[in-house]
Amino acid sequence: MGLGWVDARWWAGDTTNPMTSTPSADAGTTPAGVRAAVRDVPAYPFTPLDVPIKLDQNENPYDFPADLKAEALARMAARPWNRYPDLHADTLRDRIAAFEDWEAAGVVVTPGSNVLIKLLTELGGIGQTVLTVNPTFSVYTLEAQLLGAELVQVPLNADFSLPVEALKAELAARTPGVLYITQPHAPTGHVDAERDIRALIDAAQGWIVVLDEAYYQYGGQDHRNLIRANPNCLSLRTFSKAWGLAGLRLGYALAHPELAGQLQKLVPAFNVSLLAQTALEVALENPAYVQERVAEGLRERARVLDALAAHPTLEALPSGSNFFLLRSPDAGATYTHLLSRGIVVRRQDRLHLLEGCLRVAVGTPAENDALLAALAELA
Repeated sequence: MGLGWVDARWWAGDTTNPMTSTPSADAGTTPAGVRAAVRDVPAYPFTPLDVPIKLDQNENPYDFPADLKAEALARMAARPWNRYPDLHADTLRDRIAAFEDWEAAGVVVTPGSNVLIKLLTELGGIGQTVLTVNPTFSVYTLEAQLLGAELVQVPLNADFSLPVEALKAELAARTPGVLYITQPHAPTGHVDAERDIRALIDAAQGWIVVLDEAYYQYGGQDHRNLIRANPNCLSLRTFSKAWGLAGLRLGYALAHPELAGQLQKLVPAFNVSLLAQTALEVALENPAYVQERVAEGLRERARVLDALAAHPTLEALPSGSNFFLLRSPDAGATYTHLLSRGIVVRRQDRLHLLEGCLRVAVGTPAENDALLAALAELA
């Protein structure tokens, strides 16, 4: 069984946006000293759903290979648990640098790329600007609000492409800060032309430009060349998606050493556990499984999208990621129907441009067969 998540207030019919709405007056008395920016952002009231098929969090549907897991556990058992891990995950930084053909001084490792987004907002957003698009990955906007940065969101174009000229205008008009560009984009799965990304980087002198490449293995692009050519840019990457290690919580940034050094100042000491470091060492020594699983994910994505092309009422939108958007005449009814068949997906229908949309991760062949069978019942 998979553990899916649903925002109880969001799906219960409350039309307020949990990212921007104000907590109710009966939520309790806020302790003295809590910053207003924190007080005014409501907590996420999630309720776990125990379902057989979990397609709501864009995870790799396969666990870390059993033989590699056994090797990682054996190494872990042989290492001392009474000693702190590396101060700044230095051993792991060296391993990642070798894998990525990058200078180790330009690698920053944290427990998940979400932590890096928080630190980047601290680095360049507080008292300055966080600029991104709408819709976007919610952590960018959440951290901007929590840390009191000026949040500016520019609507995507109707085809989900980057609004290059509108973003360039904001870059010129605002106090510099952090520009977030997600490639492939979340939550749409759209992949933009490199020339558009390059145009934004060229216009963002004085800004920190973050290319969030959490799903790059599925999109056919790798923007390390842009990072190397622009000292104000960095790439965010994760072991949670293609590597199938979301439970270990590990993400990293590739940057010029000067920018990485400033970011590293904000990373707490000993922030990567010995278990996570050991498992990643084994994974980086055996990357072939990642390519195999990405290849299967691409085949399954094509198969599912092709099968849904003939559906009379549903529209599966093109994607360059390990998920896709499914547009329905009634997103709530489709979500509920899938849930009744033991499948949980993510509603996105309250977001800008995404009316009627559900976000569906690509699962195993058997999971995708079950999804298609359930959706066929809606024809």
